[in-house]
Formats: sequence, C-alpha cells, structure tokens
Amino acid sequence: MKIRIKYFEGATKLMKISKGNWIDVYANKDVFVRVGEGEMIPLGFALELPKGWEGHLAPRSSTFKTWKVITSNSIGVIDDSYIGDNDQWHMPVFCLQCKNKEVINGIEEEGTWIRKGDKIGQFRIMEVMPEIEFEEVESFGNDDRGGFGSTGSK
Repeated sequence: MKIRIKYFEGATKLMKISKGNWIDVYANKDVFVRVGEGEMIPLGFALELPKGWEGHLAPRSSTFKTWKVITSNSIGVIDDSYIGDNDQWHMPVFCLQCKNKEVINGIEEEGTWIRKGDKIGQFRIMEVMPEIEFEEVESFGNDDRGGFGSTGSK
C-alpha cells in the first residue's frame, strides 16, 4: 500500500521500524511542557490516508520514562478526512512529573523539554470499523463468564 506524505519544514522522515508493526513519530519543534499542563507536539507530517483507513497514534513504551508525559487522550485517532495540505499530525501530551527546571519570564518552572527530533510516539494505520446495526434483544442465550477480573488474579 502506498500512502502519500507531506513533510513540514525540517521534519524527521518516517520509516517503519524493523521489529513490530508501528511507525515511530518525532517532535518537529522544541516544546517545554510544564508539570500539570498539556501541549500539542507537532510531528512534522501530514498523511493522505486512503478511504476506509484511520491512523492510531500512541505513546512509545519509553515515552513516560524519558519525558514524564502521557498522551492526554490515551490514543489519538486520525480519520481519512484529515488529509489537507496543512493537516499536520500532533501528539497531545500532559506532563505528570518534573524532568527539567527552566527559567521562563524570570520564574523557575518545572516540567520537561521535548526537543525537535525526539522519538515521542508511534502510529499504525487500520481499517475502519465496518458499518454495523444494533439488534436489540432480551437475552443472548450465552453463559455468563463471571464479571470483570473473572479469569483469576494470578
């Protein structure tokens, strides 16, 4: 499958990793994220996703350890209509702990620096869910499994 990509100035080029099914994404700007606040990290590219496909954007397993941030909406979903020339992908992050201290406007701030070129997240494309129709019933006629956590604790 070929997907057209547009890079914004100075962006790190994307490539599929050799192990795994995700593509790493990189910050395209230096951003200081204060503890307890969020920022949108520009990723430096736009994709023309094919009709019927969507992108799922998530943090890497090392994102919190490295920058002390989490993705503020758990996972980003980019649908096949976000395909304009200026529809740059961004990763919304929220800083939970101090990694760096920075003096901003004469005040020492706690937070973390995400630098241009940092490998901040990953994405994959997936087919969208097919059209579904709900059929309301009184019973499924199946045995109950036993509730959440019913497969045991160990």
